[in-house]
Amino acid sequence: MKIKQKNCGYITIIGKANVGKSTLLNKIVGKKISIVSRKKNTTQSNITGIKTQNNHQSIYIDTPGIIFDKKNNHIQYSKNSFHEKIKISTLIMLIIDRIYWTKYDEIILNEIKKNKIPIIILINKIDKIINKVILLPFIDFLKKKFDFVDIIPISAKKTKNIILLNNVIKSYLPHQPHVYPEFHITTNSQFFTISEIIREQLILFLGDELPSIIKVEIESCEKKEKITLHIRAIIWVENIRQKAIVIGHNGERIKKISIISRNNIEKEFHIKTHLILWVKYKNLKK
Repeated sequence: MKIKQKNCGYITIIGKANVGKSTLLNKIVGKKISIVSRKKNTTQSNITGIKTQNNHQSIYIDTPGIIFDKKNNHIQYSKNSFHEKIKISTLIMLIIDRIYWTKYDEIILNEIKKNKIPIIILINKIDKIINKVILLPFIDFLKKKFDFVDIIPISAKKTKNIILLNNVIKSYLPHQPHVYPEFHITTNSQFFTISEIIREQLILFLGDELPSIIKVEIESCEKKEKITLHIRAIIWVENIRQKAIVIGHNGERIKKISIISRNNIEKEFHIKTHLILWVKYKNLKK
């Protein structure tokens, strides 16, 4: 009996903030593993999504939106951790917002092409482009920038051309054993998933009031009698003013965040959950 050759590779998703990287990852793996919002830098850590299709396994790394020192137009390397991920990648997916090629996209491209790894450029949010005729000249413009593996207009939100993208990626996966079991779709730990569920509600409820730096730490997570999950989590902000914003008048805001977060945790893990949230402050920039 002939054993089928397996194919596997890492694909790093890169781009400015709010171009749709997390939305794309969620659509590709078929499950929400990376939180999405209109707020910049919603993704704070590299998130891994895994898609296994028979003998092909694609391992996607969703990187945080790249941060720039706008005075010098340089990438803030201390705050961006994509370099090591790129080095192990089979492909790089550079995502841009519609036909807006900015100086920051140029800087990112100049940085990632140094690695000599094949790059696919994705023109995202094409559902928002009314006059599609302008796409062809823009694609010609991009072709002059670099010898891309492919240039694919997509709508991550509407899943437009995601199947085409999937087929292109599969064709580039090298012959090598799969890294993860067939049914794995992420490497996110339970603690990480819970913290992200809580952080998503903070983003939704606070909007523009949300402090620029906010972290969620799971202090404890214990399953009792195999039927309930007891979680204590700390929401870290920078000062007492931000603490008051998160808590809200008479604690109403933090109560709502806690209730919806608990419901979402129960849906995710299929277990009754007790959630206690504390809001504390310290210098988070260190």
